[in-house]
Amino acid sequence: MKKKNISRAMLFIILFGIVSLFSDMTHEGAASIRGAYLALLGASAGTIGFISGLGELIGYSMRYVFGRITDKTKKYWPMVIFGYILDILAVPALALVGENGWIAASILLVIQRMGKAIKKPAKDTIMSFAASQEGVGKSFGIQEMLDQIGAFLGPVMLYLVMLFKTKGSTFEIYRTCFAFLFIPGIITILFLFFTKKKFPNPEHFEPEPKEYVPFKMKKSFIFYIIGISFFAFGFIDYSIIIMHISKNYTSIAGNLYETSNLINSGTIPLLYAGAMLVDAVAALVFGHIYDKNGVKALVISTIISAPFSVFIFGMKSVPALLFGLVLWGIGMGAQESILKAAVTSMVPKKNRATGYGIFECSFGIFWFLGSWLMGVMYSVSIPIMISISIAAQILAIPFYLKVGEIK
Repeated sequence: MKKKNISRAMLFIILFGIVSLFSDMTHEGAASIRGAYLALLGASAGTIGFISGLGELIGYSMRYVFGRITDKTKKYWPMVIFGYILDILAVPALALVGENGWIAASILLVIQRMGKAIKKPAKDTIMSFAASQEGVGKSFGIQEMLDQIGAFLGPVMLYLVMLFKTKGSTFEIYRTCFAFLFIPGIITILFLFFTKKKFPNPEHFEPEPKEYVPFKMKKSFIFYIIGISFFAFGFIDYSIIIMHISKNYTSIAGNLYETSNLINSGTIPLLYAGAMLVDAVAALVFGHIYDKNGVKALVISTIISAPFSVFIFGMKSVPALLFGLVLWGIGMGAQESILKAAVTSMVPKKNRATGYGIFECSFGIFWFLGSWLMGVMYSVSIPIMISISIAAQILAIPFYLKVGEIK
């Protein structure tokens, strides 16, 4: 039987996926305890929502600028490498923050998001070149799956650190966790340079168009941007979720005795790990659905995941919480893979980094506004926060359907 060789495009996708795996071990490991850590450092619910949203605003809005720079210079690898280094090193630096140092921690988190802003348009663009050969939904689904395996392993690693680091205050234990994240961070950089050496010109994967196609804001792209903006506004940031869990289900400020064995300050990272595992499976499944049915995949995933806030915030039971986290993971995985794939289909090669920049800039602005509002509403009225979250996500559906109607 003849052995089927893996294509160079698929090898590139897998290698970049491994880079993403270790990268996500680093910053998603941090994300699993970030909200609880900021609360421990003295930040309020509104402040945590604002910080999370501000980081996303800077991280996403600056992507338009760096997308334009990338399209003009075509310096894909330098942008990717510099962004990764900034992104990766800011995370373990959180171990250097002192008690009550939520302001310093916030600055580092913003620096981390800036690194992501620098690398992301260039990274998604060179990924799209390889994806054009293998199917964009499948390719970004594979990358997202590897991404989320890392997002699963990062919190698990921190859980093991917490398991063995039993001496010292909660603050000292969390600080040790951030220091350990330096390990996958360094591995990320090493794999990144290896991938660059093996594929110095990934733009060659996708042939140049026979004639120049200027970038225009097509109706389909405009409707798409409006749809994902509603989604971003309503999809509650995990920092707020984990703060809610730490306040209501753990010994930090616990009041539910039934959760003491299953959910406690030590198992907090495992909750995020579980959500990321769901995310990884959802990315593959919905990436495949996208290649067959287009943006209808977004409609299906949104209908399934939109009610997650009811189960996480509206019910005080462990099974409801866990089910809500599963729905949140489905929404996150589907959106992460499909959103990038859709841009590849709508924007010509020459201007794709700009297209990614516009998409991510809008996404970030509305994520910021939504996170800030959700953080404030959490302290004012949780039922209103839940209603806003669901309504915003459902409002995205008509715009997704409109994209599907326009050829």
